[in-house]
Amino acid sequence: MFSGIIEEFATVVAINRDRENIDLTLKCSFVNELKIDQSISHNGVCLTVVQIKDNTYTVTAMKETLDCSNLGLLKVGDKVNVERSMIMNGRLDGHIVQGHVDETAKCICLNDADGSTYFTFEYKKDSEMTKHGYFTVDKGSVTVNGVSLTVCNPTENTFQVAIIPYTLSHTNFCDIREGSIVNIEFDILGKYIARLHQME
Repeated sequence: MFSGIIEEFATVVAINRDRENIDLTLKCSFVNELKIDQSISHNGVCLTVVQIKDNTYTVTAMKETLDCSNLGLLKVGDKVNVERSMIMNGRLDGHIVQGHVDETAKCICLNDADGSTYFTFEYKKDSEMTKHGYFTVDKGSVTVNGVSLTVCNPTENTFQVAIIPYTLSHTNFCDIREGSIVNIEFDILGKYIARLHQME
């Protein structure tokens, strides 16, 4: 489980394909603190450390993960938002993030907000998914590339988030442009409420 508070971005140093899977090798400042089998969020996707070598670590993404996330689009040199799993003895600064990406969304607009930046994202319309809680609500939570954010101006299949300068410079939001594909995880609380409603 994660909080959506990104520790830093890691840099992709190698990508190797193994049949339907890909092995991503990355470098970041806390590599020497990692251990095999540890869970780390990568752009919001929970992946397991399978190798640590030469100040880098490797994780494996399987086909299902690649199909519903942007990890398959990564290239050597790309920045990836990373967060280690929560220690359950402190404050939850973001919101409850599982690291189970629901789908991707496309950035369709960036607007300057006199210091901050509004990013607008569009995801596919799907009434069945909506019934199961896969939607955003005003002032609710959403995870974009692993970052816990507050929703504003949601529509049927779009939402905005306001990014402060610190987040812009300390996450891969600095590389997001119109047309960029991001990972989104909808709020787990909304999914449970939707499921309970279906069972009534």
